[in-house]
Amino acid sequence: MKKLLLVALVALGGFFVYRQVQADRAEQDLWTEATDPVPASR
Repeated sequence: MKKLLLVALVALGGFFVYRQVQADRAEQDLWTEATDPVPASR
């Protein structure tokens, strides 16, 4: 029973780390888009 609880806690922790990484990546993409120079119009 304790092993099952430990596995569940590790899986839950991994899930939250994954979600945080995805959120950080999305925020970085927004900053990159917002700060990229606009190409000159022809």
